[in-house]
Amino acid sequence: MTVYSPATTAVGIIGSGSYLPNEIVPNSVVAELAGVTAEWIVRKTGIRERHRAAPHEATSDLATAAARAAMHDAGIDARDVAWVIVATSTPDYPQPATACLVQNQIGATRAAAFDINAVCAGFVFALQTGAQLLAGISEDTDAKYALVIGADVYSRILDHSDRKTAVLFGDGAGAVVLGPTRPGFGIVGTGTSTDGSLHDLIGVQAGGSRHPASAGTLADGQHFFRMRGREVRDFVNERLPAAVQGVLAAHGVDPAEVKHFVPHQANGVMVGEVIPHLGLPNAHAHLPVDLHGNTGAASIPLALDHANRSGALRDGDLVLLAGFGGGMGVGTALVRWDATPPRHPAGPSHSAQLVGSVAR
Repeated sequence: MTVYSPATTAVGIIGSGSYLPNEIVPNSVVAELAGVTAEWIVRKTGIRERHRAAPHEATSDLATAAARAAMHDAGIDARDVAWVIVATSTPDYPQPATACLVQNQIGATRAAAFDINAVCAGFVFALQTGAQLLAGISEDTDAKYALVIGADVYSRILDHSDRKTAVLFGDGAGAVVLGPTRPGFGIVGTGTSTDGSLHDLIGVQAGGSRHPASAGTLADGQHFFRMRGREVRDFVNERLPAAVQGVLAAHGVDPAEVKHFVPHQANGVMVGEVIPHLGLPNAHAHLPVDLHGNTGAASIPLALDHANRSGALRDGDLVLLAGFGGGMGVGTALVRWDATPPRHPAGPSHSAQLVGSVAR
């Protein structure tokens, strides 16, 4: 069952930012470890390179850099933030929440902070949560914004000899600031669903309360991320078109009105194959996956920030976000883009501003 949440007030995305670590890992390096060729990776995934966090960088560090970029884009201070929400499945620690570390690093002293783990669908789930929280905020509250971040460091949980996963994933973070928009703009509505019967398609077996980390789990490689790729592809092919059509129908939106489609950057070839079946005749699909690979919960806000900064998103454009990931969950969000007043000039290429420094 899909839960649809309509917008209850004019709340939307008023700023975006992203961060990719300095180190770029080309296909040639990944291919050698995984026992494939660089050409095979491009043919199967569309990915040409990915970024890897430095030894001193954890998920919170990437998230903090993206958060600062988003706040700069929105023109707000950390003291204006009421909630810091981090979507991640690779937290710094099992506890406390990574969002707490980000809150401390950016100085958001008025904010409550928590994590959401819906794996690669997490950003959309976090976006919906942030919007609902802001919809109920008291008018006399000084902090009136939500900082929603997707961040993952998958390089730390990969078996680099496993071609099903090692060739796909990179590290990164993306963030948006949610706040008041003009009437008729902002988040039109969302849709979220989970099919827990498929929870074993994606995951890390050891390290939790069911299989605590031990010498045995390490020896068996149970601390690595695993994915049943063919079945995940079948899930996406079946569920993503239904989710897209469902959220449009639930909120009374004509599919032809959608101008931009920003999906989870799971696998460029897989997503490219399903796009013609979504029924979006006028939508431009944003797929910068070739530049950073699958960055988990970070992939949608990374792609969205790329589109925002390049000037592709015009005032009033309808943007459809779609995430899918372990659990198995699907999240969709319709956003009427509010581009006034302009917060920044159009920037240069995607890689030029994001690599190794905060965007903008």
